[in-house]
Amino acid sequence: MTEVSVAKEDAAAPGELVVLKSVNKHFGALHVLQDIDLTIERGEVVVVIGPSGSGKSTLCRTINRLETIDAGTITIDGKPLPQEGKELARLRADVGMVFQSFNLFAHKTVLENVMLGQIKVRRTDKKKAEEKARELLDRVGVGTQADKYPAQLSGGQQQRVAIARALAMNPKVMLFDEPTSALDPEMINEVLEVMQQLARDGMTMIVVTHEMGFARSAANRVVFMADGRIVEQAAPDQFFSNPRSDRAKDFLSKILHH
Repeated sequence: MTEVSVAKEDAAAPGELVVLKSVNKHFGALHVLQDIDLTIERGEVVVVIGPSGSGKSTLCRTINRLETIDAGTITIDGKPLPQEGKELARLRADVGMVFQSFNLFAHKTVLENVMLGQIKVRRTDKKKAEEKARELLDRVGVGTQADKYPAQLSGGQQQRVAIARALAMNPKVMLFDEPTSALDPEMINEVLEVMQQLARDGMTMIVVTHEMGFARSAANRVVFMADGRIVEQAAPDQFFSNPRSDRAKDFLSKILHH
């Protein structure tokens, strides 16, 4: 099964995987996304940064249709986002999402959490789903916790399980919405390390984060947002050493020198 999908993937690569064109979104009178144009290439790691309330999380959530958009288009792998139903469930499987809160099922073990989507959405048989789940839990460094329940794990461990659960679906792209912001400082690095490794392995990733060290070391491109717009985007070295816009200069001076 996987051989076929890998071959198919390669045929479609290289090129554009996620494309947002003229995307607009309002929450009541608030215009949270204003004419967003953004293209993510296969295998690219794009880190989205900016002040609170700039629209970063909303942007992330529109890509797997947790938020609907008012105008514009979003395509993934050449296909427009489906409206609802089975197609939407399939899309969400293709677009892995890791949130601030871990959203694990409390009444299921770590192993069951990582198996569930494979069985329900991907229709994988139980034995294969378990093999894959164990392999991924090992990969993110929590293999020994497989039979525990989420409440028995630290926040950092739970977030790594959430990453394994998203990876279990063989997603084409992974969205991370501030995945470390709810964690204690000593747990942040263990999650960022897993993400760094994913980046090195060539996973396409869109990461909303306040972790500038991660943006510097793992991103191919930094997208800076303010007031619902993309103000500038550049390679990390260029962005951090020589931001072009006053908004970005102001933002960096506040966070890099405290």
